[in-house]
Amino acid sequence: MVIKFKYIRHADSRDISRLAEILIYTKRMTYRPIYQNDKVSFGEMQVLPLAKELTESKDLLDTYWVYDDEFVKGLIRIVNDQVAELYVDTFFVRQGIGKALLEFAVEKKGAGYLWVLEKNSNAISFYLQNGFMLSDEREIVDGTSEYVVKMVR
Repeated sequence: MVIKFKYIRHADSRDISRLAEILIYTKRMTYRPIYQNDKVSFGEMQVLPLAKELTESKDLLDTYWVYDDEFVKGLIRIVNDQVAELYVDTFFVRQGIGKALLEFAVEKKGAGYLWVLEKNSNAISFYLQNGFMLSDEREIVDGTSEYVVKMVR
């Protein structure tokens, strides 16, 4: 493994609790201001059911890679050539973890595109700074009035 990716490894069963914790917390912090739906943020999104899903589905767990520098600080989910998810624990943002995970996805896994909420300006800015460009494609998020936009490398 190239030295710049030395903290990135494939997720496994020992990471499930941490994955679920990061995913639920960062999604709440990111998406609650956009969707303004507490029923989803605090009712449907729960750590234990997500951890159970990751435990029961090896195929799902196999799509995750983690940034592990003493403990898991961030994660990326790669499906084929798409970055499906990228989250860094709030306590460790702006430390190059997201950039390292994204570079890993592009350089080592051939990821070439992703979808991001149109109102998630922080994420869009991050992806633009890291070589992605907005495309003309956008789709509505099922069951909402919000849109996602496609970004390509």
